Amino acid sequence: MKDVLEMQLHENSSEERLPDFSSEFPYICSKAFLNRYNVFWHWHKAVELFYVESGALEYDTPRGRTVFPAGSGGIINSDVLHISRSHGSASPTIQLVHLFDASLLADQLGGRIMQKYISPIVAAPQIELIPLQPDVPAHESALKKLRASFEISESAFGYELRLRDALTEIWLELLRLTPPVEARASGASDKIKQMMIYIHEHYTEHISVADIAAAGFVSERECYRAFQSFLHTSPAEYIKSYRLQTACKLLSDGKESVTQIGLACGFGSGSFFGKVFRDHFGMPPSEYRREMLQKDG
Repeated sequence: MKDVLEMQLHENSSEERLPDFSSEFPYICSKAFLNRYNVFWHWHKAVELFYVESGALEYDTPRGRTVFPAGSGGIINSDVLHISRSHGSASPTIQLVHLFDASLLADQLGGRIMQKYISPIVAAPQIELIPLQPDVPAHESALKKLRASFEISESAFGYELRLRDALTEIWLELLRLTPPVEARASGASDKIKQMMIYIHEHYTEHISVADIAAAGFVSERECYRAFQSFLHTSPAEYIKSYRLQTACKLLSDGKESVTQIGLACGFGSGSFFGKVFRDHFGMPPSEYRREMLQKDG
């Protein structure tokens, strides 16, 4: 199990980079310390099966926000936009995560297992998140199996087969809890991703709503509606948030000056960057940098 202390995205994209993901065994196990780094809106082809070991976290998806206390868990479906963060807990928020390609559980692409058991979840864009809560009796069995799955030792004989069996058992539990849904087109989701990618490619520049809308091949009105519907924010607020998150990463690296970082992130001037940063985080960029360097030290 690998400790995660930062998020890596593909260049100019919101798709998370999974450097340890291998085609011969498409799976990663990690322990995420969510109090220690910033999480961006992102997606990945891999299915995300998680358990909250301590603290509490919240997930935002286009369909809304769900809070997960310690002892809960769930699944984020393949290719779903989402963001997670600590949720008002004094304890460190630690999340155990299985990331895997759903084909790991199938016989072959297009085979009976894929069609009968895997596709009903991964091929349904309506299924963004399936929560497992400890106070729901129907979730008890799935949560018990989920927690135990993180205790399988990589050094154990037959580790890969044991792991796949454990994930399959959990998947069957999730399938029982999921009502059947009809597949629908995911065009709207693709458009918001295109607009997000445009922002990530041009955040250092002046960006207008017209520019963003054009990137998604929609009207400005539809652009506003899509950002509100999928990300629960406006295009301008998303641009500001992305610039601030990028600035936080640069500040944590401790190399460039605060003014240089402000300019590099598209804020126009060091003084304006300082004001926006202070309004958002309650401290100036220089203080944030000191705190991050002290944590790393």
